[in-house]
Amino acid sequence: RRAVEEGLLDPKRTVQIGIRGSIYSPDDMSFAESSGMRVIYMEEFTKLGPAKVIEITRRVVGDGPTYVSFDVDGLDPVYAPGTGTPEIGGMTTREAQEVVRGLQGLNLVGGDVVEVAPPFDPSGNTALVGATFMFEIMCLLADAVARRRK
Repeated sequence: RRAVEEGLLDPKRTVQIGIRGSIYSPDDMSFAESSGMRVIYMEEFTKLGPAKVIEITRRVVGDGPTYVSFDVDGLDPVYAPGTGTPEIGGMTTREAQEVVRGLQGLNLVGGDVVEVAPPFDPSGNTALVGATFMFEIMCLLADAVARRRK
C-alpha cells in the first residue's frame, strides 16, 4: 500500500497471490482492489490451480520490469512455521515453487523473500524454505539477465 501511495509501484501491474485470513484489515484489502491490484485469495488459488494463476500473473505484469517478493506467510505453516503470522490453509511448497518457476521469461529486475523468522522455528525448516525460494528467484533473475544480454 505504501509503495503505491508513494508512486513506487504500479498497482495495475501488481498481483498478490495466496491472501487469506484475518491478518489484513478490510481497509487494506479494499485499497488493494480499488487501486487495481489483482488479488488472488487462497480460495481462488485452490480453484484455479498454479497453472492458471501463472497465466493470470504473466498477463497482469506484462513485459515491464518486474520485482518478485515472496512472503513465506503465503505457505501453510506446516511448511514454514517460523514466520510472524502463521495461518493454516496456505500453499504447499510445491505449489509455490511451481508458481515461482512459472515466472521464467518475465522481465525480472529483482526479488526478495520476506517474513522468515528463524527464532520461531528451531527445526530450521522455515530458513531452508526461505533460502530455497531465494535461490529460485535468483535463478529467474540470472535467466532474465542472460536474455537481456542477447
